Amino acid sequence: MPGPIPNRENDLARPRHRKGSDQTPVTKGRLRPTQAPDADPAWHPIATRLFESLSTSGQADFYQDSDWAFAYSLCDDLSYYKSGNKRSGQMLQAILSAMDRLLVTEADRRRVRIELHEPEPDTTPAHLVAIADYKADLGVVDDAP
Repeated sequence: MPGPIPNRENDLARPRHRKGSDQTPVTKGRLRPTQAPDADPAWHPIATRLFESLSTSGQADFYQDSDWAFAYSLCDDLSYYKSGNKRSGQMLQAILSAMDRLLVTEADRRRVRIELHEPEPDTTPAHLVAIADYKADLGVVDDAP
């Protein structure tokens, strides 16, 4: 989506669906289990760092095998570029443009309306969890709701 970076959903005065804009329904598919491949040990350290960071970043929740294959290919190109072999502005621009498609930066994710949030804190106080654990260890059955 070209144009300025959209605001985060919680920064808006009202939800996007109430702003009168046309909302296209989402076509859904099945999320399949994936496993990120290992980085090539011969890569430039920057390419290795980028590839490894993709697996620990929040957008990896959305990656499928084809995304990992694309990321692997991109990091291979980045390694070639960083190793000093025929550096050109056009090649760098192509690499950076491809990174947009992998949603590498927060701005890229916000453009497609993906926001990563901190996990919700556990609302059960620690002392109640400890008491419940003690009861479970002792075999005490609590009938209260």
